[in-house]
Formats: sequence, structure tokens, C-alpha cells
Amino acid sequence: MTEEAARLCDEQGFDRLSLAAVAKRFGVAVPSLYKHVGGLEALRREVAMAAAADFAQALGRAAIGRAEADALRAAARAYRDYARAHPGRYAALQQAAPRPGEDDEGAAVFYRSVEVLVPVVRGFGLADEALIDVIRTVRSALHGFVDLELSGGFGLPQGVDASFDVLVEALVRTLRDWPVSAAAQEGADGAHGG
Repeated sequence: MTEEAARLCDEQGFDRLSLAAVAKRFGVAVPSLYKHVGGLEALRREVAMAAAADFAQALGRAAIGRAEADALRAAARAYRDYARAHPGRYAALQQAAPRPGEDDEGAAVFYRSVEVLVPVVRGFGLADEALIDVIRTVRSALHGFVDLELSGGFGLPQGVDASFDVLVEALVRTLRDWPVSAAAQEGADGAHGG
């Protein structure tokens, strides 16, 4: 049932998911769905959890065996490709992300995509203390582009693919030139001065 609900989300939007639509897809009455799912919120959670696992796998498959800029480029393409192929599931990732402490199991599944990005950005030789800021920067840039693209926000006639490539190359340059923290700089200065 979760996979069919996810397909419905991709076709009609995550916000339009309903038990009635799922029941219609299966040719059954809505009450019969309650044998399989505890209601609409439970179904929305199942779709979001499945999407989070699939999304992390897509990113991981793309980045595996690659390093630094090649890994980032591949993960960025996989990010965009997933969102374009599965717009409803991608929306579920944004709208139904569980919070740690409220749904630890769900939060762990959602965190897998971040776990994929950690070695990707570490490949740029960044200090551990910079990882959170770097991952937030990468995710924000990719999500912003994808969200605008999916919502029809790019209305100019020029091709969007080239603009995405420019964004990714800007991220590569940004990570290569990421500012060194004050503590790391002091350590480097001390090593050179000693």
C-alpha cells in the first residue's frame, strides 16, 4: 500500500494524499484500509519514511567510489534526478520530516541522506567542525534550485540544466575555498612558527 500511495503522491502531490484516493486505487472501501494502516497520518509517515530511505540510497549509489568534486557532482545530480522523478516523495521529505525526540526511528531514516553527504564533503579536506555548516549550505542550495524548478519558478527560455551545472560548480569552488576556522588557523600558524 505504501508504494501505491507514494505513486499517487508523485502523480497528484503529497499534500493531496488521501485514504479515499488510495482506496479507489485498490478498488476497496476506505474502512478496509484501516486493517493495513492506522489512518492518513500513519500512511503519510510510511510514504515519507520510504522516500527518505530511497533518497539516501540514490545519493549513496551516485557518490560511492567517487571523491571530492566528482562525488559532489554525482550526489547533486542524484538529488535533482530523484526530486524530478518523484516530486510527491520529495515533497514528503520536506513536509513530513520527523523530529528527533518525537520519532527517533523516523529521524534516523531521514538522517541517512545526511550521512551520505558527510564523506562527500569530507573529501574536500574540511575540518569536522565545519561539516554541519557545509552540509546545510549544500542541502540549501540544492533544495532551493530543485524547489524552484519543480514549482515552475524558472520561466526564462534558457535551459535549466546548464544553470544547475553552474550551481554545482559554484558549490565545488565554495567547498574548495571554505574558510579555515580560527582554531585550525592558529594550529597551522603555530606549526609554521615553531
